[in-house]
Amino acid sequence: MIATRQCSRSSCARPAAATLTYVYADSTVVVGQLSAAAEPHSYDLCAHHADRFTAPRGWDVVHIQSEFVEPEPSSDDLEALARAVREAGRPRPAAPAFTPPAPVASEPRRGHLRVITNDA
Repeated sequence: MIATRQCSRSSCARPAAATLTYVYADSTVVVGQLSAAAEPHSYDLCAHHADRFTAPRGWDVVHIQSEFVEPEPSSDDLEALARAVREAGRPRPAAPAFTPPAPVASEPRRGHLRVITNDA
């Protein structure tokens, strides 16, 4: 199952609906549709925060998309979730019981630690 990306704003757990990117050379902020993959220098925003975003003083804001809609779960996501739940509910085969190895008949085991004295 593909995990949905969340809004980058702190304490916001809504799903991402837009991607925000800063163009520092032009003092411009671009807010557009959600990118296909998360990029390290961009921010994912939910529809609420994408609509209400304000740029720093002196910067321009370019909205590529006029309305941002939070994505609905697709049928593929729901099918993957159903498969995962079914798989988790299946009984697991019992692990074979552990049987310790039979003792080997040999001379008695000596201790592996010895005291070495410094007698000169």
